[in-house]
Amino acid sequence: MALITETNQQYYQGAQPFLIPATGTNQEFTTTFNTDLVFGSFDPTNVDYALNNFKLYTSATGLPGSFTEYTSAYTVTNNTIKVTNSLTINHYLVVQLKTLDGGKYGNQDAFGQTVEENYGGYEYITLNDAIDNFMVGYVGDGKILQNAKKSDVLFFAKRSLQEFSYDTLKSIHSQELTVPASLSLPLPQDYVNYVRVSRIDELGIKRIIYPVNNLTINPYNNPVQDTAGIPTQDNFGENLEGTSITEDRWKNANLDLLNFNLLDNFDDFAYWWNLYGFDGNFNTGKLYGLDPQTSQINGWFSINYREGKISFSNKLVNKLIVLEYVSDGLSYDGESKVPKMAEDALYASILYNIVSVRANQDPNTVIRLKRDRSAKLRNAKIRLSNIKLDEISQVMRGKSKWIKH
Repeated sequence: MALITETNQQYYQGAQPFLIPATGTNQEFTTTFNTDLVFGSFDPTNVDYALNNFKLYTSATGLPGSFTEYTSAYTVTNNTIKVTNSLTINHYLVVQLKTLDGGKYGNQDAFGQTVEENYGGYEYITLNDAIDNFMVGYVGDGKILQNAKKSDVLFFAKRSLQEFSYDTLKSIHSQELTVPASLSLPLPQDYVNYVRVSRIDELGIKRIIYPVNNLTINPYNNPVQDTAGIPTQDNFGENLEGTSITEDRWKNANLDLLNFNLLDNFDDFAYWWNLYGFDGNFNTGKLYGLDPQTSQINGWFSINYREGKISFSNKLVNKLIVLEYVSDGLSYDGESKVPKMAEDALYASILYNIVSVRANQDPNTVIRLKRDRSAKLRNAKIRLSNIKLDEISQVMRGKSKWIKH
């Protein structure tokens, strides 16, 4: 049986047409999209209509430009649409999944991206399919697992997918955001760790923003102190929390001074004279070069775990930034999928984890399965690294330039 079940029209346009077979009411039409239909309401004036991930269109001729949106009563059950009112024989009914441009049959209004999210889906296998395949290939009489609960397989499949997401799978998400006047943005709902933060300039080129590292810090607790320096408490005995003076100073800092080692005695002329060793010859001095940590103009960011936000330096206010971050691949149903290049590694990981926690297992078998898992995971990393020889060659050509003096 073929693995591709959608037609080209279903895949590229997100549309499936039906020729109405007879005139009558309560006719049913079953879609065969890889995407399940989501139904809220048939009535565009109903707030639940926005929950639909599709629209219906009808036409008497099926010719381009003759389709109108169908807004009469219908219901949806298990991807089957049941139209309540009477339809006419040999007319056309089209199910159009939401697209960024409205689709071929609808108006050009951006009202979703169901179709676009389905593009490229053939490179993945869903987690449910992977679990079913594992049960068929590894569990049963004469196989390495005589028996295994599907719930156990599901648990270890999810755990393996989480671990793969951190350093093996293409699980990097990104958000395009504008830094507000508060200089802070909430961390994404499925955030696990950051990968890269970039400022986007007027040409659309990304400029890397670096973490503050040792420049400053976001204190996790800011207790209010009395005159003796003792934290004060509220009526429930808990420490009173104030605002962070450290964060306030960083937000209002003149960052142009960073490369000049701003200290308490910044205005002390003698200090700077001795520091740089000026002796009348401005070409000599004791301080050479710049600190790479501060010698950049793209700005800085920090993760404020107290507030669950990412904070930025003050020169990034109103700037466009892109936050790239790692998720665990389990936050949404649509993410629970595995690249086919890592499918074998997933099976090896599930198998090892199940066998390793069982009592009275042969240690040699456990060790063999562990090595097998490591080898297949290494192969998956190499495959997913997507290294292309011609791309490496193009980069290396720039390393062989002759520099003339």
